[in-house]
Amino acid sequence: MRIGLNGWFWEQRSTGSSQYLHYLVRHLVEIAPGNEYFVYTPATISPEKEKDIPQVKIVPLPTPFDHFSENLTKVWFEQVAFPRACPHDHVDVAHVPYWGSPLLHQVPTVVTVHDLIPMLLVGYRGSILVRTYTQLVSMAAKRADIIITDSEASRRDIVNYLQPAGKEIQAIPLAVEETFHPERNLATLQRIRERYQLPERFLLYLGGFDQRKNVVTLIQAYKAVISAPTEPLDENSDAIKEETRDVALVVAGKLPAHPSRFFPDPRQVVAEFDITDKVHFIGWIAEEDKPALYTLAEALIFPSFYEGFGLPVLEAMACGTPIIAANTTSLPELVGNAAILVAPRDAVELAEAMIAILEDESLHRELSLEAFTRAKAFTWRQVAEATLGAYRKAIDQFALQAGAG
Repeated sequence: MRIGLNGWFWEQRSTGSSQYLHYLVRHLVEIAPGNEYFVYTPATISPEKEKDIPQVKIVPLPTPFDHFSENLTKVWFEQVAFPRACPHDHVDVAHVPYWGSPLLHQVPTVVTVHDLIPMLLVGYRGSILVRTYTQLVSMAAKRADIIITDSEASRRDIVNYLQPAGKEIQAIPLAVEETFHPERNLATLQRIRERYQLPERFLLYLGGFDQRKNVVTLIQAYKAVISAPTEPLDENSDAIKEETRDVALVVAGKLPAHPSRFFPDPRQVVAEFDITDKVHFIGWIAEEDKPALYTLAEALIFPSFYEGFGLPVLEAMACGTPIIAANTTSLPELVGNAAILVAPRDAVELAEAMIAILEDESLHRELSLEAFTRAKAFTWRQVAEATLGAYRKAIDQFALQAGAG
């Protein structure tokens, strides 16, 4: 089988779309080394990049707008260059691993729609140009032979809002690499603690800072934890341990360069609450440092309003880190019984969950083991096998439609 993949994000390794594509290609080659893989990329990428993988051929595709307009370059790449290149190279199936498939295609086509954030969340709809692009790729996705998405929650969204009549939609959960596991090397743990100046005990948030990530509520809940009384005020009130109030909050991720209502700066919220000495902002985390960071954390707190999957949660689970997550969208199906789920807008409930996980050692151990065990069910080999199955179905579906026409 000859498989053509849209590699627009191939070199943007910090993006989820790029990581998804790289992991997928690597494991497709492992399970089906007899196939040929064409990764079509922007013209600026060198074909020598993947010469160590004989089955993978990097094919740069120029556009009339290279070096003039990134937006026009991307649209031309998706809608003209990529769908032209696939039949030219006689590929059997084309895969666009993000929401950007061609409106017209001459070969069986699969598209991965990770989520419908630009459609479902008002603040993410953007300018008129962004909305026009969303309409374009929405129509194009409906014409793909198979749609892949990351979760049953996203699959329901696609059915309800994209309404691709008669199209098969497959939920294929993501995975993490085997490098994500509990870090037991004390020297490595100490090196990461020193590199990021981590406190002795801390709760962790790792992710973005756009509105849906709900970091403001997280900070409100943490403020409630460290402000809670250590002695009961009356017979109806609870108290917490003194050491619980000493637990810090570590916030990891690239902070917004230009804070706005869409990208609120959590540092401003922390300053308003007068807890700057308790909250540590450690910035962007290298992939190779994440397992140790997760291992050192008391728990990962992830109160996001909307997730197509929630990859940081699975990363932390694979490292045996207890999870507190929002009870919305894809997160419940991801964590199963291996986490405390809370209403994302309820800061009190979130604070209570934090206290429980910090003070109940048996609960902490149980959630750690449950998370580690559940994470083993998500492997890239399974992702690749299911995706390969989707390719075969797309070929069959395309042939049926061609015969009917």
